[in-house]
Amino acid sequence: MSKAGDQAIEYVVNLKGLTSAEAARLLAEHGPNVIAEDKPNPLRLFFKKLWGPVPWMLEATLALELIMGNRVEALIIGFLLVFNAILGFMHQQKAQNALNMLRTRLQIKARVLRDGSWQVLASSELVPGDYVHLRVGDFAPADLVIAEGQVLVDQSALTGESVPVEREPGENVYSGSVLRRGEASGTVTATGSQSFFGKTAELMRGAGSRGHAEALVMSIVRYLLLMDGALVVAILIYAGLTGLPLLKVMPFALILLVASVPVALTATFTLTSAVASLDLSSKGVLLTRLAAIEESAAMNELCSDKTGTLTLNELTLSGMQAADGVDDGDLLLMGALASDERTQDPLDTAILTRLRETGIAVPEKTGFTPFDPATKRSEATFRHDGIAWRAIKGAPHVVAKLAGVEGAFWETAIADLAASGARVLGVAAGPEGGTPTFKGLLALADPPRPEARAIIAELKKLGVRVRMVTGDSMATARVVAAELGMEGAVIGGREEIAKGEICDIYAGVYPEDKFRLVQTFQNIGHTVGMTGDGVNDAPALKQAEVGIAVSTATDVAKAAASMVLTDSGLKGVVEAVKTGRRVYQRLLTYTLNKIVKTIQVAVFLSLGLIVFRHFVVTPLLVLLLLFANDFVTMSIANDNVRISPEPDVWNVRMLIKTSLIIAVAWLAYIFAVFGVGKDVLSLPISELRTLSFLGLVYSGLSNVLLVRERSYMWSSRPGGYLMLAIAGDVAMVSLLAHFGVFGMARLAWSDIGLLLAFTVVYVLLLDLIKVPLLKSPPTPREVAAS
Repeated sequence: MSKAGDQAIEYVVNLKGLTSAEAARLLAEHGPNVIAEDKPNPLRLFFKKLWGPVPWMLEATLALELIMGNRVEALIIGFLLVFNAILGFMHQQKAQNALNMLRTRLQIKARVLRDGSWQVLASSELVPGDYVHLRVGDFAPADLVIAEGQVLVDQSALTGESVPVEREPGENVYSGSVLRRGEASGTVTATGSQSFFGKTAELMRGAGSRGHAEALVMSIVRYLLLMDGALVVAILIYAGLTGLPLLKVMPFALILLVASVPVALTATFTLTSAVASLDLSSKGVLLTRLAAIEESAAMNELCSDKTGTLTLNELTLSGMQAADGVDDGDLLLMGALASDERTQDPLDTAILTRLRETGIAVPEKTGFTPFDPATKRSEATFRHDGIAWRAIKGAPHVVAKLAGVEGAFWETAIADLAASGARVLGVAAGPEGGTPTFKGLLALADPPRPEARAIIAELKKLGVRVRMVTGDSMATARVVAAELGMEGAVIGGREEIAKGEICDIYAGVYPEDKFRLVQTFQNIGHTVGMTGDGVNDAPALKQAEVGIAVSTATDVAKAAASMVLTDSGLKGVVEAVKTGRRVYQRLLTYTLNKIVKTIQVAVFLSLGLIVFRHFVVTPLLVLLLLFANDFVTMSIANDNVRISPEPDVWNVRMLIKTSLIIAVAWLAYIFAVFGVGKDVLSLPISELRTLSFLGLVYSGLSNVLLVRERSYMWSSRPGGYLMLAIAGDVAMVSLLAHFGVFGMARLAWSDIGLLLAFTVVYVLLLDLIKVPLLKSPPTPREVAAS
C-alpha cells in the first residue's frame, strides 16, 4: 500500500480530530487544500489582443498604408493597434484580479473537529487527519473515509455516473462530490493535488460569461456594420463612376468599417462589471458571475426567506406545551435527542442549549436521520430501559399525524404558540416499530432583524416588491409580516402556489415550491430575485434572474446562485440593486454614445465624399478620432452616475429611437461646421478637414456628457476620470490642430475657440430635446409585451 494509503488508515482511527498544533504541522507538511491554477503567459495573452476581427481590419489597413508609402498613417494605425491591445490587456488583468479575489472569498467552508470542539473553517485549511462533518447540500471539501453516518453521494462531476451512490462507514467520499441525502462524519485522507478530484469544487463557473447588455450591443453593432457596409458599397460605386483611384478609396473604406466596430466594448463592459463587483464585495455581496450585476438592475420582485433573512435566526426556546402525563423535562429530552449539534442548525442548537442548562442526562444515540425538507422531520434512535426507542421532531402537524393525534386541542395549542410569531415544532417518541407517543410542542422565537423593516421600505422605494416565502404556518408568517410592515394577503399551502396565486406572504412553502413561484412571476413579465439556503432551493436560485444565496447557504445553493451574501439580512440586496443600476447607467451611456457616433461619423464621411466630391476627413484623422473616442470611453467605467428610482430594463426600441434622433442632430451639427468653414470662413480643403475632425472630436466628447445623464446634463457631476479624459482630449486635439501636426492643416485659435463655443451652445440646446426621450423607462410588462 502507498504511503498515502498507510496514512489514511492511521487517520481513520482518530475520531477526536486534531489539535491546532497538529493541524499546523500537517499544513506545513502537505500544504493548503487547494490546487494552484495554471497562469497563462502574460505575453501570450497580450498577443491575443492582436488577433481577431477588429485587429485584422486595422492590420489590413496598416498593410495597405505601408504599400502606398503612407508611413505617418501606418505609424498611427500601428500605435492605435498597440494602444488598444495594451488597454484591453490591462483591463482584462484588472478584471481577472477582481474575479480571483471573489474566488478566494467564495471558497468552500467545512465543519471541523479541532481542539475537541466543532468549528467552521475554510476548506483550504483542511489537512489529512482532520475529522469533518458533512450534511445535505455540501460539497465534500477533501477526500475522506466515513466513520459515522450514511449518505447518498452525487459524484457525477468526478466519474460521469448519473446515478448517486450510497456511502457507509469505511467507504470513501471524494473531494467535489455533492451530498444529496443524509449526514456523515469522517476523517480526511487526502487534500489538494493528492485528492481524487485534484482541486476544491469551483463556485465561480461562468463568472466571465457575456451579459445581456454586451450581447445587446453586439447585436446592434452588427446592424451598424451592415449600414456601414452599404455605405462602403456606395463609395466604391461612386469611386468607379468618378475615376477615384482604388488604392486611395480602399483604406478609407476599411477605416469606415473599423469606425463601426466597438473596439473598447469587451474591455469597457468587463471593467465596469469588475469594478462594481469589487465594490460589492466590500459590502457583503459576492458575485458568482459578473452578468448578475445587470440582472439586479432590472429586478422588481424579490421572494425572500423569513428565517435568517428577515429575522435574526437567533432562536431561543420561548415556550413548551407538554401533552397530558408528560413533564417538560421529558419533552425537552426527546426534542434534544432528535437534534444534532454537528449540523449547527439554529433549531437544534437552541434546544440543545436549553437541555444543557437543565443538566438532564442524555442517553447515547444509536442512529440519527437528519431533517429532510421532504418529510419535514428529523429522527433519532436510542435505547431506553434496554428497549430500542425513537425520538421524532418536526413540523407539528406532521409529527401529530405520525403519533395518531387529532383534535381541536392541539390545533388550538399550535395556533396559540404560533400567534406570537414563534416557530413551533412537534415532538413524539416511543418504541421502534410502534406508533410513537405525542410528547408535546416546542416554541422557538426568532425576532425580526432590527433593520429589516427599513430595508424592505427602501427596496419598495426602489421599485422592488418584497414577498415573504416561509415554511412556517400562516399565523407565524402573518405576525412576522406585521412587525416588518409588510401588508397584503397571506396564503398557505402548495395548492395555491401550484395554481399561480399571487400574494405578499406565502406560508407553508416547501423548497421545491419556490421554483414554481419564480416561474409564476416570470410568466407575467417580472424580473425575479429569490433568496435561498438549502440544496432543494438550488433549482429556484438557478431559475431566478437574480438567485441570492444567503450567508448560511449550502455549497450547492451557492453554486446555483448568481450572488452570495456574506452578511445576514437583505442589506446586501439593496447594495446589489443600487450598484446594478449604476452599472446599467454606465453601459447605457456607452451604448447610446456608440450608436450615435457610428451613425454620425459613417454618414458624414460617406455622404461628404459623395456630396462635396472629396474626403471631408482623411483616413489618418479618422484613426486619430478612434483613438480620441476610445480614450474617453474607457473612463465611463468609473463615471459618477445617479441611480434610477425604478428598475432599469433594456428597451431596444427606445434605444434606437433616441440614438437616431440624437445622431441626426449631430449630423446637422457637423455638416453645419463644414458648411460654415467652406462658405463663410472660406477655408481651404486641408483646413476644412482639420475643422471637421475637431468638430467630430468635440461633438463626440459632448455626446458622452449628453447621454450619461437621463435628466439635464448639470443634474449630476461627471466622474473625475471622465472629466480628466475629456479635458485632456480637448487640449490634445486643439494643440495638434493649432500647430498643424499629424496630417492636420494649421488652424487659428480664433477658429478653434469659435468651434468650441458653438459646440457648447449646440449641446445645451440638444439637451432640451434629449430629456423627454430618456425620462420615462418602460415597465417590465411593456418590455415583456414587446
